Amino acid sequence: MTQKQRIDAFVALGKLLASDQEKTDRVLQQASIKNPWYTVKNTRKQLQALSSNLTSERLTQWVAPYADTETNQIVGLILAGNIPLVGFHDILCVLIAGFRAQIKLSSDDAGLTSFVLHELIQIEPAFAEKIQIVDRLQQYDLIIATGSDNSSRYFDYYFGRKPHIIRKNRNSLAILTGAESPEQLKALGFDMFDYFGLGCRSISKLYVPRHYNFRSFFEALEDFSAIRDHNKYANNYDYNKSIYLINGDKHLDNGFMLLKEDTSFASPLATVFYEEYDHIHQVVAQLEAQADKIQCIVSEATIETSIPTFPLGGSQCPSLTDYADGVDVMAFLSEKK
Repeated sequence: MTQKQRIDAFVALGKLLASDQEKTDRVLQQASIKNPWYTVKNTRKQLQALSSNLTSERLTQWVAPYADTETNQIVGLILAGNIPLVGFHDILCVLIAGFRAQIKLSSDDAGLTSFVLHELIQIEPAFAEKIQIVDRLQQYDLIIATGSDNSSRYFDYYFGRKPHIIRKNRNSLAILTGAESPEQLKALGFDMFDYFGLGCRSISKLYVPRHYNFRSFFEALEDFSAIRDHNKYANNYDYNKSIYLINGDKHLDNGFMLLKEDTSFASPLATVFYEEYDHIHQVVAQLEAQADKIQCIVSEATIETSIPTFPLGGSQCPSLTDYADGVDVMAFLSEKK
């Protein structure tokens, strides 16, 4: 296949995912039964986000710096499953760059990736010989693996001798100034509550000015209260609330999320940590020193940092060049051809 053929196939896939609700509904319903975190609403939103990048213009511009060559090299992919189709971008990079993909799916995948790849092969049968879903990786040339800090040590041990990208835990943060409008604070709600806060781009920590008044913050989030109706989310909310009450930990509670003052980045599900600051430049300097633990920042403030930064409401809609952990997968693959 030429690069244009690969692009055309993914463009057609994007159109199918965005518009053929009859074809996708059954799969999304089945996935929500297999994995209750994958609600139809959340998975539909992910399909829309993915398909928005699968346009001829965006894909052509994205791949323009890289050679239009195919290779028989195999990239082993170990995918996460914390949110629906979280590994799609890695698969896209590997296939659009002309490599073969050997894919180890997460046990949480619920059949979504297999469905999407089946549709891609239906569109362009030449992809059939380039895609292999396996229980165990073997005979691969490169590795891209996504996991936790603990699993990354395992990945390093077993795969470190091959050219690799191995990702660890990262969290995303918000810096508020106190001047945000209700609309901007509501947009932040999507950053926090989309996919139940399970993604690495989900906001798990707030930085707020000292003596920040959370009343307007909570008022702006009322439209997200229905998240409390999800059984698994509610169980986490109730559990964390009970722990804070038993331990006498100071916290704020609006009935469906908890706010707790804490210096850590990673907060429990249904909880967002916060930390007060006196000067915003001190916060930015502090975060810059820990950039390897941060996926992205959302803020309406003008800040200078090497960490990817988005306006409030923008963390969950990365573009093709918003690579996980800031590692350019296309450049990595191009160098290995």
